[in-house]
Amino acid sequence: MDIDILQKQIDVILSSNYSIEQKLQKLCNYLQKEVSHYDWVGFYFKNGNKNELKLAQYTGEETEHTIIPFGKGICGQVAVSNEPFIVQDVSKQSNYISCGWKVKSEIVLPIFVHKKNIGQIDIDSHKENAFSAKDTAILGYLCKKLSKII
Repeated sequence: MDIDILQKQIDVILSSNYSIEQKLQKLCNYLQKEVSHYDWVGFYFKNGNKNELKLAQYTGEETEHTIIPFGKGICGQVAVSNEPFIVQDVSKQSNYISCGWKVKSEIVLPIFVHKKNIGQIDIDSHKENAFSAKDTAILGYLCKKLSKII
């Protein structure tokens, strides 16, 4: 994973004239294609005034988890904690929502706008121990840049 190349392409996508929804979809597609251990990439955002997340753009296998209550699963926990969460082995996580038998690890980072958690990027991998500091760095970069255009 070359962080510099990924950052440059993230910047290109975010500075394009596409709608925010199209930019989010292009980010999902790009990350899944370019990072071999990213098998599912998606965005969840706060669902209005409800204490739940709603699935927005994503790429990868279909998921039945289009609405996630705050506190439930990895995404729901990040909505409450406001902190990134990495699970290297989902079978050892008691508050995990299974998105499929292939998923072995997951990383979720919050997106803040004016210091308020408005959503998150969620990535699943079919490999255990898939995520490192490089993943946190590139996804943190993406979330910070994205927060400036939402």
